[in-house]
Amino acid sequence: MASELRVNTLKDASGNNSVGMSYVANGSAKIWANWTQVSTQTVRDSLNVSSITDAGTGVTFPVSFTSAMANNDYAGSYYTMAASGEARSSWNNDYVGGFGDKTTSQFGTQSYAAALVDSGVNDVTIQGDLA
Repeated sequence: MASELRVNTLKDASGNNSVGMSYVANGSAKIWANWTQVSTQTVRDSLNVSSITDAGTGVTFPVSFTSAMANNDYAGSYYTMAASGEARSSWNNDYVGGFGDKTTSQFGTQSYAAALVDSGVNDVTIQGDLA
């Protein structure tokens, strides 16, 4: 049998530091993932991601959600190292990545320098309301 705990505020053991439940529910990442596109596209770790599909060099579409978002107006950040291969370089690079085709159940990404490249490091975090 499932149980339910209803509270308005969480406090630490000393009772000094507290946070409202709206911050916990609304301020937590609803989706995050880390994956590589090199050789075989592989998800290293994730939350609320059911699958990631390799749609060609430097293109991931779709990144599908286990639980849908309430709408496609969610906010997110996507980082791609966008250097071919697994070697990790610094954050100072000339590569960019971006979101595309956002829906309530999936989105796509692209990582490109002068041309699309398969990146060894891709990270995404999505904030918003679940359906």
